[in-house]
Amino acid sequence: MAEKNYDAKDIVVLEGLEAVRLRPGMYIGTTGSKGMHHLLWEIVDNAIDEIANGYGDTITITLNTDGSATVEDNGRGIPVDEHPTLHKSGVEVVYTTLHAGGKFNTDNYKFSGGLHGVGASVTNALSKWCNVTVYKNGKEYFISFHSYMDEDGKMHSGVVKEPLRLIGKTNKSGTKVTFLPDSDMFGNIRFNFETICSRARELAFLNKGLKIKLVDLNTEREENYHYEGGISDFVEYLVEGKNKLFSKPIYFEAEDKNFDLEVAFIYTDGYTESSFSFVNNIPTIEGGTHETGFKSAFTKVMNEYARNASLLKEKEQNLLGEDFREGITVVLNVKMNNVQFEGQTKTKLGNPEAKTLVENLTIKQLSQYFKDKKNASTAEIIVNKAKGAAKVREAAKKAKELTRAKNSAENFNLVGKLAAATSRNREKSELFIVEGDSAGGSAKQGRDRRFQAILPLRGKPLNAEKKRIDQVLANEEIRTIISALNTGIGEDFDLSSLRYNKVIILSDADQDGAHIRAILLTFFFRYMRELINDGHVFIGLPPLYRVYKKDYNEYVYSDYELPEAIARAGRGYSLQRYKGLGEMNAEQLWETTMDPEKRSLVQVTIEDATEAEKMVTTLMGDDIESRKKYINEHANFDREDEFYKNYKKDVK
Repeated sequence: MAEKNYDAKDIVVLEGLEAVRLRPGMYIGTTGSKGMHHLLWEIVDNAIDEIANGYGDTITITLNTDGSATVEDNGRGIPVDEHPTLHKSGVEVVYTTLHAGGKFNTDNYKFSGGLHGVGASVTNALSKWCNVTVYKNGKEYFISFHSYMDEDGKMHSGVVKEPLRLIGKTNKSGTKVTFLPDSDMFGNIRFNFETICSRARELAFLNKGLKIKLVDLNTEREENYHYEGGISDFVEYLVEGKNKLFSKPIYFEAEDKNFDLEVAFIYTDGYTESSFSFVNNIPTIEGGTHETGFKSAFTKVMNEYARNASLLKEKEQNLLGEDFREGITVVLNVKMNNVQFEGQTKTKLGNPEAKTLVENLTIKQLSQYFKDKKNASTAEIIVNKAKGAAKVREAAKKAKELTRAKNSAENFNLVGKLAAATSRNREKSELFIVEGDSAGGSAKQGRDRRFQAILPLRGKPLNAEKKRIDQVLANEEIRTIISALNTGIGEDFDLSSLRYNKVIILSDADQDGAHIRAILLTFFFRYMRELINDGHVFIGLPPLYRVYKKDYNEYVYSDYELPEAIARAGRGYSLQRYKGLGEMNAEQLWETTMDPEKRSLVQVTIEDATEAEKMVTTLMGDDIESRKKYINEHANFDREDEFYKNYKKDVK
């Protein structure tokens, strides 16, 4: 690609920088860990946009010992010449003016993930300080910004501390940004190496040939990501530990004007579909028009092939899309301009033209692929897999009908099991899925029956990762959950029919309880993922200990909190360790775990869909060696039993 001049006049200004500190949630969602990492992603995305448009190939991310982070790329470098209307350097405009950047027209960036132009300025505004070094046209420039409160108590955010100055000559090209998130906004949160690894790996997969180096100076850890196979390597990564039905992924790429499409997919002997789509490097976890176009095209091409190859007889009906997608792992990677994301979270593509473009390009590329006789065996594997899925679908149809909940608790699956709430207000209603009859009994007695429903589990549900849909539906515990939620599952899932705003998993704080949580989350992930995506799934946190004596009672929820609780109780206390929910009576269960005013809930989210897929496959699948490897890498086998350690020490 011929390099185009990128000067300050190319930066379009929409409005000034205002109120970022006053309302940070508008720009980064939260001032928790996720929001702080968002500051880093904004700078990384700027570097990625340079490389995705053909400028540079390397990004280095460094976590410094003072809590700051550095991102350096070898792109063109941010403009340093004077902006024609603001009379400031281009780099100063980018870092101090909201909605300022070179991405509002397609002359400078054909594709961009940072379409709103708020990234660099918001990162600067929410940092204690920010230093920017630009390597451009054989010269090195430096500018610094900081946030501070003046003597009158007025906050100044992201203002210039050291004006842009020439440092000297250089052979480098690109931009280096170092910033320290403001502890007044984010507390003592530190950057998480594993979180950054996951996103860096994903970006390297999506941008073939890109090199990302990640260094943590605090731990001296270093990771390097570079994939010449791009999304084909991505698919291989996602199916590690699964039984592949053919040796390597099917891959194609195509373009139409300012629209680039990459697709890679492979089949395993699993029973669920694993689809991952991206637009300009942004994960579209809720799908959108590009996914719709691919699915439509794929179904059409495969049915036509099956007919022409006589794999479907004349009297047989066409197979459904869900039949062809059983066992598929597919990555769909789109790069386009004028992107329209639905909602503020950029998780669903809304451009109607994307459906048509993806559909047409996919039909053309796949039809050409399957016309090649050397690919006939692969096509036959896919069709036969789909035919088997169709038979299971028919067998499961009746089971699905049985699991569709009726409007009352008289459904045979729920009689004597579900203790329903009296309110019909879905927004205020919540369902507790409780481990065991004993705990279920206490929960039924202790709940607020106006808005809390209780569903005890009388056995372990089936691990949905290892079973076909008809086998999953044959499990009584799973059928009961589906009936209680009233949404259906899989292709029939309908979120609008959900009876409860919160679905809370309540299990013992032990190995069996953790296993039950994992099984339930696997089922929701595979067959009701929208339930998680829309924020309805939670995990209840019961206490681990009770510290008490006459006129004193305190519940403790972690080993970390126990010593302080014991100190508050003073001499003569007693200590109870809860091994299970069933050890608490109704009053205690309400007070510690169910009372909305006092309880602790963890909302289940999918921050990274591909890593979630990898974890579910590893922990819940059949590959024992992969599971052992994961546990050995992540489990802390040196953790002491703090209960006995503290108890014995205090008794003495």
